[in-house]
Amino acid sequence: MTRIVAGAAGGRRLKVPPGQTTRPTSDRVREALFSALEAAGAVRGARVLDLYAGSGALGLEAASRGAQRVVLVEADRRAAQVARANAAALALPGVRVVADRVERHLGAAAAAGERYDLALLDPPYPLGEDELAAVLAALAPLLAPGSTVVVERSSRSPRPRWPAALEPGRERRYGETAVWTAHLPGDDDGGGAGGDGPVGG
Repeated sequence: MTRIVAGAAGGRRLKVPPGQTTRPTSDRVREALFSALEAAGAVRGARVLDLYAGSGALGLEAASRGAQRVVLVEADRRAAQVARANAAALALPGVRVVADRVERHLGAAAAAGERYDLALLDPPYPLGEDELAAVLAALAPLLAPGSTVVVERSSRSPRPRWPAALEPGRERRYGETAVWTAHLPGDDDGGGAGGDGPVGG
């Protein structure tokens, strides 16, 4: 069972896409991750981008905990439908689901001048290191000063190749899952929703 851990929708259950196209983040990992993000001031009032969203669990957790705006991006149509159903059931404000490839959405968002304070990436295991590095490079121009980026992958995966603009934080491991964070410094390293520094840094 997957559920929202805390916040306005805490305890509410989430539907999970059928099959093996997505890999939902466990409640335990989400609880630890968001505890660290909240301690860093990176969630409440933030503009959040959830890439490879699957059921939407990460982005919806952020919305439940007070994020201002959340965009869930998922290429798999069935998974995107589940994310939409979850968002509708929770009725949290400011949540939008985009059924599109991550790379294409990042290009469109950059052209529209969108900016985010928190980016959450839980890519499928088959995604190669070069592809992930390209996504992180395309994401960088969308980040507001003081923003935080989180990448969740298998604990057997190497550290993400962060763009030069991002300052890596610490790696955290939860069994078979590893979580890496990075931080885009603000003008005074104190701007943006994540202005208290990189999570776990």
